[in-house]
Amino acid sequence: MSDRLIHTRNIGIMAHIDAGKTTTTERILYYTGVNYRLGEVHEGTAAMDWMPQEQERGITITSAATTVFWDYDDQKYKINIIDTPGHVDFTVEVERSLRILDGGVVVFCAVGGVEPQSETVWRQADKYNVPRVCYVNKMDRMGSDFFRVVEEIKTKLNAKPLVLQIPIGEELAFVGVVDLIENKAFVWDEESNGVEYEEYEIPTELIDTVNEYRAKLIEAVAELDEELMDKYFIDADSITADEIRRTIRKATIDLKIFPVICGSSFKNKGVQAILDAVVNYLPCPLDVPAIYGTDFNDKKVLVEPDENAPFSALAFKVQTDPFVGRLVFFRVYSGKFVAGSQFLNVNTGKKERMSKILQMHANKQNPLNEILAGDIAAGVGFKDIRTGDTLCDPSRQILLENITFPEPVVQIAVEAKKQEDVEKLNIALAKMAEEDPTFVVSFDNETGQTIISGMGELHLDIILDRLLREQNIDCSKGRPQVAYKETITNSVIHREVYKKQTGGHGKFADIEFEISAADDYKSGLQFVDETKGGVIPSQYIPAIEKGFKSAMQNGVLLGYPVYGIKVRLLDGSFHEVDSDALAFEIAAGIAFRAACRLAGPVILEPIMKVEVVSPSEYIGDISGDLHQRRAQVTRMDSRGDLQILHANAPLAEMFGYISALRNISSGRGTFSMEFSHYSVPPRNIMEEVIYKIKGYKVDF
Repeated sequence: MSDRLIHTRNIGIMAHIDAGKTTTTERILYYTGVNYRLGEVHEGTAAMDWMPQEQERGITITSAATTVFWDYDDQKYKINIIDTPGHVDFTVEVERSLRILDGGVVVFCAVGGVEPQSETVWRQADKYNVPRVCYVNKMDRMGSDFFRVVEEIKTKLNAKPLVLQIPIGEELAFVGVVDLIENKAFVWDEESNGVEYEEYEIPTELIDTVNEYRAKLIEAVAELDEELMDKYFIDADSITADEIRRTIRKATIDLKIFPVICGSSFKNKGVQAILDAVVNYLPCPLDVPAIYGTDFNDKKVLVEPDENAPFSALAFKVQTDPFVGRLVFFRVYSGKFVAGSQFLNVNTGKKERMSKILQMHANKQNPLNEILAGDIAAGVGFKDIRTGDTLCDPSRQILLENITFPEPVVQIAVEAKKQEDVEKLNIALAKMAEEDPTFVVSFDNETGQTIISGMGELHLDIILDRLLREQNIDCSKGRPQVAYKETITNSVIHREVYKKQTGGHGKFADIEFEISAADDYKSGLQFVDETKGGVIPSQYIPAIEKGFKSAMQNGVLLGYPVYGIKVRLLDGSFHEVDSDALAFEIAAGIAFRAACRLAGPVILEPIMKVEVVSPSEYIGDISGDLHQRRAQVTRMDSRGDLQILHANAPLAEMFGYISALRNISSGRGTFSMEFSHYSVPPRNIMEEVIYKIKGYKVDF
């Protein structure tokens, strides 16, 4: 077993916006000696928020990577950290980071508790089976309540939190924690910026609480291990601290429990305990199950973190750097890679050379000679690569699982203000689309406009801001528009015969199929070949599927992409001379449009999950306003003096909602919004949308 890998951790720091992720990461950099001064988000000096937009807005936009070293129990641990964004518009940054991480630290605000984006990142971490440690931050803030947050982790996230610390003092009086495993109190020294901390007697007023939660901790640990259960029944006090940590580690990696600690990153209290928890409870690359890839025969291949195996890696982020060009972040799953060597990009089928390997510290770069299995780095020298591509040794072609991304829901038309910037704009937008899979650029043939689509208004604002700052391209922009989808409501059987005679060989294709909505709300094309007896040669079937897929990019009502279609290919015929793959592909495209017109086409609008937090006296007016926006209130919660309203609302009605909310709540209300699902709007709304875009009425 590799000693290097045992002492390596690949972790992400994630949370709801403004829970303190970046401040926590800045403190980690300080205490591990990477930074020699404290960076502050509110001052725009945070090393991990290196983009100008991040420094000005005080939010994280792009996930930043860094590597730190932490000494624990006479061992040096290497910790690769990715600080991810909290704003829902940049949730793709969290998604692609989680795909390649082994563990995570989820930061919760001690005042806000489990907020909407906390739930989103938690679900994303569940999707990739990422073990987590919970850190309740901002214990020094007015209204902080550690035990309420623990309860919300249990009820809102359906998780099993395991309390490892009890806070000493509340709100402004918060000074330290009681470690329940060691049964000792630790208080941080403010003069040394929290570098120094001392051990104290447990405060008298906390003894009962500490005894209660320590008993719960030991009982929970005993339930997880048979040997400890035997010791527990004989003498619970005989269970040692090392036995407790070992059992918690195994249960955390198995996703049975989630350790909970607390602190105040801004006030430099409790951050060292996060690093200790990362080392003690989060997995090394050897602790997580090895991933599977597929070889060129479509057979599953186990990819183990062995540095002597052939090289394989996953590119999880592409970024354009002004100095080195295309910068690609990747996680090595097997083998090793030496700078300057050649690799195969399985997705493009091309061999390329990586000229440099860089260990990243936010936007600073340290060159490396080689990188080994289980590690994360960035590379330079790529010609053609996208997020989710697999890099491997040319001698062993293997495809690792691709990353799936949500589709954009908001779009705007843009054009360069200066004629000489038109070509520059197209190149810059193409580069940004390469970096960000949720940012899509398209061209409207009817209006001649360039359309950019993203996950929200903030997402597109940042794109335009970056164009101006980084490329000096000033753009005019249209009003934000909803990125609708289209689908069908009926099932139709259709036959299409495509004939074209040109003098020589002609074109012939004949297909019969049934078209309907996809099963189980599947979003793409569900294609089923039910032909028998070779009525259509097997080599033409993929071309038919390709024809349907291409046709789904433009619906028959408004030209929006078609969502969730099932096609059952039933029958057909071919001509020995005139039939070829292209003829069947063209036939499928023509047939799709003809069949959709008969199958009850409708538009789908994005529905957003909305959470509004406001003093109770405004909730009635807020609820009434949301009702006028076609929102459905799903539930109401309370948090202290505040009321929390949860609703599902059409995105089309929510543009500029922040101004309306400020007016209704005298500036005291806040809200967050994230994509939930697509839904068919009422008929009158559908007619309005079509009339607004097309300029004429459509009979359904």
